[in-house]
Amino acid sequence: MVLATRHTNEIDRIVPINERKQIAVIVKAITRVADAWSLSNTEAATLFDVPPATWSRMKAGTYRGKLDQDKVTRASLLVGIFKGLRLLFNGPLTYGWPKMENSGPHFANQSPVVYMMAGGIPAMMRVRQHIDALRGGL
Repeated sequence: MVLATRHTNEIDRIVPINERKQIAVIVKAITRVADAWSLSNTEAATLFDVPPATWSRMKAGTYRGKLDQDKVTRASLLVGIFKGLRLLFNGPLTYGWPKMENSGPHFANQSPVVYMMAGGIPAMMRVRQHIDALRGGL
């Protein structure tokens, strides 16, 4: 997935998306991530920071809103985590890891999903960095 960008720092360079086709691609990617991770509607809406009704429209393919910088950043991080897990694991952990209790740094025996829901974008960034580090990317 390609997102509009500005600068060299990943978060600084992500810009809002107003183009209908790009929005549809991003929303489809995020709903597929939520489905692959078996997220509840509440979990997915919280991670993407939208009301449950908006998430329902996204899942149904009827969302007509725009995606501000916050949503584009969240999408980028979640898709990056998803891709990193696919490269790192083979088998059930590929899609199950985000909802598994984790005793690693940051998680305090919570699942990464619970951790990211509570911590928002900063927590998503840490999870993305954690996955990249496990892959040997840091």
